Amino acid sequence: MLRSALNRSGTISPKRMRKCAVKGCANRFQPRNMGHKVCGPECAAIHAAAERQRLDAKQTRDRKQAMKTRSDHLKSAQAAFNKFIRERDAHLPCISCGRFHTGAYDAGHYRSVGAQPALRFHEDNCHKQCVPCNQHKSGNVVEYRLGLIARIGAERVAFLEQEHAPAKYTIEDSKAIKAHYAAKLRALKEQA
Repeated sequence: MLRSALNRSGTISPKRMRKCAVKGCANRFQPRNMGHKVCGPECAAIHAAAERQRLDAKQTRDRKQAMKTRSDHLKSAQAAFNKFIRERDAHLPCISCGRFHTGAYDAGHYRSVGAQPALRFHEDNCHKQCVPCNQHKSGNVVEYRLGLIARIGAERVAFLEQEHAPAKYTIEDSKAIKAHYAAKLRALKEQA
């Protein structure tokens, strides 16, 4: 027998039926309270096991996140920045050799991260570069400089070639940089 309740208009209406929360179970049931999510004891056991597994996965993910070092966060920020650079320059050729090819591309830095950490996330300092130029020719710096002058101008290249104060990125800085470039990448992809 269905329990009834008064609705807003003052008439009696039957309680709503709810679908069982267990995947694959097509049963509908009348819930006893707000927390009642499954149709019977068998589904309750399945649902409880799935919830434990979901919570364990979340706790594992949280523990891994808590164990990440400053270096790990910096690598994540660098990966987000590099994805943005490759997407930004997708329509452009390699900055050093000026060719398009079907191979892989890197986000090559004009001033290396080791030489100028302050320019690590500077967009003028990083451009799409083919793997042969970046990895096999150690950045192909002479040709990179010529391509950089043509692309951004001599004044901005002169700024990059100056000495800059050392940068020490914190975990919070790295997280903010990662979020910033992930958002810029999404915006860039939406425009395309």
